Amino acid sequence: MLRWALIFAVVALVAGFLGFGGVAGAAAGVAKILFFLFVVGFLVFLALGVMAGKRLTGR
Repeated sequence: MLRWALIFAVVALVAGFLGFGGVAGAAAGVAKILFFLFVVGFLVFLALGVMAGKRLTGR
């Protein structure tokens, strides 16, 4: 998901540089949404990993 966010960010930068404001805005919006979904997923899996580690080690 982070890869797609970076791809959309690059597309937004290139489109903005070439003067396609609408495409750049849409691509930047999609990149922002994907990035925040990636961060939320990362935090959820990090918490699950910490809880599973505590359960396995008994601490």
